[in-house]
Amino acid sequence: MRFVEHLPHETRQEDHVTITMSDGVRLSARIWRPTTSDTDPVPAVVECIPYRKNDLTSTRDAIHHPYIAGHGYACVRVDLRGTGESEGVLLDEYLDQEQRDAECVLAWVAAQPWCDGNTGMMGISWGAFAALQTAARQPESLKAIVIASFTDNRYADDMHYLGGAMLSDNLAEAGTMFAYATCPPDPGVVGERWRDMWRERLEAARPWVLEWLRHPHRDAYWRHASLDEDYARLRCPVLASSGWADGYSNAVTRLLANVDVPRRGLIGPWSHKLPHLGEPGPAIGYLQEVVKWWDHWLKGIDNGAMDGPMLRTWMQESVPPSTSYEERPGRWVAEPSWPSPQIEEVVHPLRGSVIMTADDEEPAPRARTRTVRSPLSVGQFAGKWASYNAPPDLPYDQREEDGGSLVYETEPLAERLEILGSPSVDLEVSASAPVAQVTARISDVAPDGRATRVTYGVLNLTHWESDEHPRPLEPGRRCRVRVPLNGVAQAFPPGHRVRLSLSTSYWPLVWPAPEPVLLTVHEDGGALTLPVRPTEEPDGMPQADFGEPEGCRPPPVTRLTEPEQAWNVSRSLVDYHSALDIVKDRGMQRYEENGIEVGLRAVEKYTSVADDFSSPSGRSAWTMRFSRPGWDVRVETSTVLTSNADAFTVDATLDGYEDGRRVFSRTWNETVPRDLA
Repeated sequence: MRFVEHLPHETRQEDHVTITMSDGVRLSARIWRPTTSDTDPVPAVVECIPYRKNDLTSTRDAIHHPYIAGHGYACVRVDLRGTGESEGVLLDEYLDQEQRDAECVLAWVAAQPWCDGNTGMMGISWGAFAALQTAARQPESLKAIVIASFTDNRYADDMHYLGGAMLSDNLAEAGTMFAYATCPPDPGVVGERWRDMWRERLEAARPWVLEWLRHPHRDAYWRHASLDEDYARLRCPVLASSGWADGYSNAVTRLLANVDVPRRGLIGPWSHKLPHLGEPGPAIGYLQEVVKWWDHWLKGIDNGAMDGPMLRTWMQESVPPSTSYEERPGRWVAEPSWPSPQIEEVVHPLRGSVIMTADDEEPAPRARTRTVRSPLSVGQFAGKWASYNAPPDLPYDQREEDGGSLVYETEPLAERLEILGSPSVDLEVSASAPVAQVTARISDVAPDGRATRVTYGVLNLTHWESDEHPRPLEPGRRCRVRVPLNGVAQAFPPGHRVRLSLSTSYWPLVWPAPEPVLLTVHEDGGALTLPVRPTEEPDGMPQADFGEPEGCRPPPVTRLTEPEQAWNVSRSLVDYHSALDIVKDRGMQRYEENGIEVGLRAVEKYTSVADDFSSPSGRSAWTMRFSRPGWDVRVETSTVLTSNADAFTVDATLDGYEDGRRVFSRTWNETVPRDLA
């Protein structure tokens, strides 16, 4: 990244500005704005997230908020209610209270003498959710949004219930927020009130996974703040981005296809990162794109921000399987609209173990079936639902996974194949149990046999007709199902094969069904549909369309202890115990701008024994420490999730320490019925 030392506007920074909500709770904001805004008001850009502006996101914030402010905007970074230096408590994600708070913040910002009354919202992940959900409420001052790594479907396209099947990230994210929502405010900012504010957070805390387990179907809980309930609610322009390695790879194209507002989409090869910090690379000059967007929609400058294609995306070239890539080879391609008129949905029938092409001769009709009952080990090399690229967390070589799967394959490709969009698999199946799941994976198989997963999808078969009203399967009864796979842009070279793999488990990425299932796949009607982009189509944009990544230089951070990263798969052939151990330890760091020292260590562990479907267990444990002279506190959380055929069990602990002495402790031991999960 190129750090920009000189910007069009000189700026000032205010580290702790309080904004009072309608119920009297005060939120803490950091504000960057041009010094001239005292007499010459400017538009404002707001970001609302729970990840602590004073320390944990301060480096990231310092790269892009001063950069945008230096181009003539007031940037307002707000700690959500109950996080950082904001008062109150944070009880769950995306509550109505959060959106009402955001509306209050926008109204306050628009009324300030340094603001000209026009506002935008931006963010990645939670911040993008906040911007999209607030925009759907149509606050008066909000004129445009910029969002990255988001979804419009909280139930099935977030880290909860993919295809109605519960993701292990349901536990991991709950563990993350169990820790973040119980961290103390900084006494250097809020003064002696910090202890009372911290105690209020600790007393109100509860493992969020309990609430998420109680809603295994798409009900009013998930419909709230899901834009796909009514796309017409979004009435302001949107610049939307994501990455193919991210869990949120579907929402950009879905938004482009369904909203009726000025819109642009951008999808790179990235994991869960902002595009100017994108990993795997190439990262791009995203902040220049953002400033251009704000200039057009908040300042009314005719700068061509809406010229060109609706979607720009990175067409990924074939690569060997790896859990991490520094860069993904490929090229930028563009589509003038979405759905694109040049993408052809090509149907490939499944016959025997073959993915057929349009040129293949249909075999004589005959009733054929294939069966699969996957071991729990299928999925150990699946990687994370949403890659963060630290520790390396992308899927590894799929050959071992395919050993426990049904496999269909093309002949070696005679010519290059490119796909852009969301593949799908149509199947006619019957299952041996009332609750079953199927995972479908597409891999790029090289001539030497190595298999790189390209995309995948999951379906809890009890949801084959409805996420709102799933029904138990009748064992042995046939049903026709469609399994949508995550969107992707991928090229397959000549000589490679396209492989489709079907499995009945994908642990630990997906929590297993209550019991092992024998799935019968009936050949009638089985097909793989690929969104094919003709290779002779022009790319639609020059390769140098994006500038070099740039931003402002962040303040120094001193590393006090070494970080640790681990992603270890282990198996015992004595007791058949298998485990995935993940460690993400940032080490202790001192933020030199304010002197606060922060340590963060997260550990996840997923275990199972042989093919005992009552044995899977997941644990998410966090330690977060904050200190400066005269102040030393830490929070320790642990959430353990287990299950049997009938229920989930949650065992959780929360401990708060001050100066090495435990000052708060609470445990939870609760069960939640599975209800077809």
